Amino acid sequence: MDLNFTAEELAFRHEIRDWVAQNLPADISRKVHGALRLTREDHQRWARILGARGWLGWGWPQQFGGPGWNAIQKHLFEEELAMAGAPRVVPFGPVMVAPVIMAFGNAEQQRRFLPGIASGEVWWSQGYSEPGSGSDLASVKCRAERRGSHYLVNGQKTWTTLGQHGDWIFCLVRTSTEGKPQTGISFLLIDMKSPGVQVRPIVLMDGEPEVNEVFFDNVEVPADNLIGEENKGWTYAKHLLSHERTNIADVNRAKRELERLKRIAKAEGVYEDLRFRDQIALLEVDIVALEMMVLRVLSAEKSGKQSLDVAGLLKIRGSEIQQRYSELMMLAAGPLARAHVFEAMDAGWQGDLAFPAGILPLASTYFNLRKTTIYGGSNEVQRNIVAQTVLGS
Repeated sequence: MDLNFTAEELAFRHEIRDWVAQNLPADISRKVHGALRLTREDHQRWARILGARGWLGWGWPQQFGGPGWNAIQKHLFEEELAMAGAPRVVPFGPVMVAPVIMAFGNAEQQRRFLPGIASGEVWWSQGYSEPGSGSDLASVKCRAERRGSHYLVNGQKTWTTLGQHGDWIFCLVRTSTEGKPQTGISFLLIDMKSPGVQVRPIVLMDGEPEVNEVFFDNVEVPADNLIGEENKGWTYAKHLLSHERTNIADVNRAKRELERLKRIAKAEGVYEDLRFRDQIALLEVDIVALEMMVLRVLSAEKSGKQSLDVAGLLKIRGSEIQQRYSELMMLAAGPLARAHVFEAMDAGWQGDLAFPAGILPLASTYFNLRKTTIYGGSNEVQRNIVAQTVLGS
């Protein structure tokens, strides 16, 4: 196993770096490096730029309009974008539902839905969790009843990230109550402009409606929007979750935020504190270890060898690292980390003085990232899955 990049791979990295330097809008990069609020238009503007280059679906095969990059190239692309201060691509379309449509959708569904995802024009949301059905998705109750050429959908989804911006939503819906709970779930694509769809924002501690409740009241959905077979949605959901959990690890963003942590610590005069610097060093070691884990997986994929399914491990370690760097930023800034304190904003680590129009305070970031060990399958559940994989059930 060779974890060093080849000359060709390094040349590819420089090609991506040069393109990003020329095409990433400076105002968006400034917001990302300063952890300022990104608007829907910020996300869409960058998505359209990537889409015009054919890189919004950077993980897609060529047959579906992607660049057909190998695992190493995809990793280098993601790293260069993160370090340059590009917004994290909203994953629900290009990273999550698109692979499901490619793998299990029919040709007409692929022609209908993939172009809008690839161009960045259509914003997708995820409809998985429900009240009482989070990590245990097999217990979903949102009901879809077949009525001739359409389904009638009733129920509720919750914790729908950025659902207030959504054009379409992919949902796990219950189409049967017979047999095991997993066998009665289907995978349905729903136009969020359909009559009967209501989105209700949930305002979090940072003052942002990042997540939402979505209600379906007798929503008519064409049967043509069913992906694959009825009652086989659990299989498709597991395919999607492997992409989500790997995406949550987000080692490249962790590397960027590590550098931001060091800048804050130096500016606030705590970098020379040996105990504090020890904590930064420990975090850096863990980020490097996470990156090595990612590179081991990529190396195995490149050589064609089957590697251990480490999606759960990546999710566990990546989510914990996100919480740690946000906590250390809080500690470095001290009282200036408090939300809504104008002196903190003036220090330069909380953004502009235009709160609430454009800043995300360090304290708010800390509170927001408490969720990372819960969503995408809680870390407790992931540890059980890893243990069963390694030790046997």
